Amino acid sequence: MRRILEFVSLAALAYLLAETAYAFLGPSPLAGPIPTHFNLAGRPNAWGSTRMLWLLPAIASVLYLLMAWVARHPAAFNFPVRVTPFNRGRLEAIAVSMTVWLKAELIGFFAFIQWTLLRAAHSPGRGIPAVYMPWFLVLVFLTVGLHFAAILRAGRARP
Repeated sequence: MRRILEFVSLAALAYLLAETAYAFLGPSPLAGPIPTHFNLAGRPNAWGSTRMLWLLPAIASVLYLLMAWVARHPAAFNFPVRVTPFNRGRLEAIAVSMTVWLKAELIGFFAFIQWTLLRAAHSPGRGIPAVYMPWFLVLVFLTVGLHFAAILRAGRARP
């Protein structure tokens, strides 16, 4: 599963970068302002320079690299349970799993936001469906909550 999630997050990052480059170099490059903020109804309510399109890929790239580095150093994690030689391997595996899941979710969501921004920039009447942000937050908190519960269970396990 980890390899699949790594592929998904890397593919989402590649899509995000390609999508941004296409916005500038494609057949109909963006020249005017782009939406930079959406109201609660999902309609754009702030506009900015097209250079802002590079912000999401830059943040996503930094997050991707940081989370990849963190996943490679599970011994440095700080766990909310007592770490023993018996449970260390399981705790580290759960923490790495959570990191990989969150990386795939975050990078995928950044790609979705960029796609929405570009769609709204090409068709100013379009916005972002307001339901996506709450669902994304539910997904992230569910991922963290399930992994946190697994960490607590692994911390209580006895040899």
